[in-house]
Amino acid sequence: QVQLVESGGGLVQAGGSLRLSCAASGRTFSRYAMGWFRQTPGKEREFVAAINWSGRPTYYADSVKGRFTISRDNAKSTVDLQMSSLKPEDTAVYYCAADLSPVNVIRTRLEEYDYWGQGTQVTVSS
Repeated sequence: QVQLVESGGGLVQAGGSLRLSCAASGRTFSRYAMGWFRQTPGKEREFVAAINWSGRPTYYADSVKGRFTISRDNAKSTVDLQMSSLKPEDTAVYYCAADLSPVNVIRTRLEEYDYWGQGTQVTVSS
């Protein structure tokens, strides 16, 4: 079992920045890949960013590339999402997810992730 708890969401103006954090517990954190997804009402949950066991490589959705940065601290069992140049269309509930596959690869599909956090709301005002 893996428990994931997100934090850091909130309200920010367009062009601003937020840093989300996800704290993991329950398994050896350095042995699973992590991802961030987001969801708005009426839409499917979509991939945002992912990072493998060691922290490199990383992978981003085109919509956030160059603005968001995913990172992890295996000593602290945390994965962060630094979001900059935020846009109103970034408004969503953001979820972190853990991929416990024994293969150290980055995945972008929902069904490939095994555990999910409860989500944190990010609202970007125009």
